[in-house]
Amino acid sequence: MDKTHRYQLTLVWTGNLGSGTSGYKDYGRSHRISAPGKPEMEGSADPVFRGDPAYYNPEELLVAALSACHMLWFLHLCSDAGLIVTEYTDQPEGWMLEESDGSGRFTGVVLKPSVRLANQELKDRLNGLHAQAHAMCFIARSVNFPVHVLPEDGTPLKR
Repeated sequence: MDKTHRYQLTLVWTGNLGSGTSGYKDYGRSHRISAPGKPEMEGSADPVFRGDPAYYNPEELLVAALSACHMLWFLHLCSDAGLIVTEYTDQPEGWMLEESDGSGRFTGVVLKPSVRLANQELKDRLNGLHAQAHAMCFIARSVNFPVHVLPEDGTPLKR
């Protein structure tokens, strides 16, 4: 049976510098993201769009969401398969194309997971589990651009 999950947040713009949006350069792009029972997170635009480089921007959060979703599915599948993961690191990269009219879109993301196992003799099963995790990831299944997984052995997986 299908289930619908609901995610609610509050986003508050904190960039009013005194005159609101009276001009493109007259307001900040800072905002605060919160959800009940969780710490607030400060956000802004990418610095190239007049954002604060000290805060996460939506583009970084999208790449982080893809990485975290893949990792969580992968860990789940490893646990089910008897692989004992002791370390997991990813250094994902995303690319966004800015159009001449100022709009933009992501053209791709590459996840680069690095995994350490307690039972190294099962390491040959990692790529299959990465492929399974990639096929299951809610976020990767929801975006309209390619997401690639490049595990340590260099065998690329596509979605």
